[in-house]
Amino acid sequence: MSKSHLLLKPTSKTGLVHDVTPASAGWGHVGFALHKLGTGEVAGGAAGDRELCLVLVSGKARISVDGQDFGEIGERMTPFEGAPWAVYVPKGSEWVADATTTLELAVCSAPGGGEYKAHVIAPGTHPRLSRGKGANVRHVYNIMPEDDGAANALLVVEVITPQGNTSSYPPHKHDQDDLPNESFLEETYYHRLNPPQGFAFQRVYTDDRSLDEAMAVEDGDVTLVPRGYHPVATTAGYDLYYLNVMAGPKRVWKFHNAAEHEWLLK
Repeated sequence: MSKSHLLLKPTSKTGLVHDVTPASAGWGHVGFALHKLGTGEVAGGAAGDRELCLVLVSGKARISVDGQDFGEIGERMTPFEGAPWAVYVPKGSEWVADATTTLELAVCSAPGGGEYKAHVIAPGTHPRLSRGKGANVRHVYNIMPEDDGAANALLVVEVITPQGNTSSYPPHKHDQDDLPNESFLEETYYHRLNPPQGFAFQRVYTDDRSLDEAMAVEDGDVTLVPRGYHPVATTAGYDLYYLNVMAGPKRVWKFHNAAEHEWLLK
């Protein structure tokens, strides 16, 4: 099987292990970076003209934005242990994360705008949701949903899919700027598996099959969804976590289900 151009493997085991930019992805909105730090190591940078959401995938850190110290945050040591901690960083700001334990820090980004302030997004800010039924059940932690009024473009969400289940399913897409019917949103998936030697599958495809990629996803991989449907399925014995980053011309998540699979919702 030839390698999909939508599947990104970690570039190293520590430090900056993923760095997706609009330029590298060939699109206009979403960025995603992932830092793996040891205790006492530091990551940081300038937001520039973009807004950021720093998500503590696992571990604890002391985080500051433009000198404002938010203290030590984080509590789970794996993404399968509960709700996330996160920090919103507005455009034009400088941020620093000082790892106080081993740390897996995601930096989600999109074009900035507006007069939004840096703030902590604590566990419980948004309730956990469960979607689907039977083998399509998955559990959702919204971090920056469209109705929070807290950002210019960023939408950020975590999903836990129990072993053997499907997710982002029935297949749906959001690649048309056609509100109120559908919104245009680029999307990244950052995948983790429990236990980590497992694997899952993701397919990204369009109605006309001009894009049709099927990928075997392993622990730590990133997948890109520039357009099309993008269902995921994990395998028996392995729970799947993914962190989604979405952004587009409007901060609205309005998707279109694949018509031939909508019977699954009845």
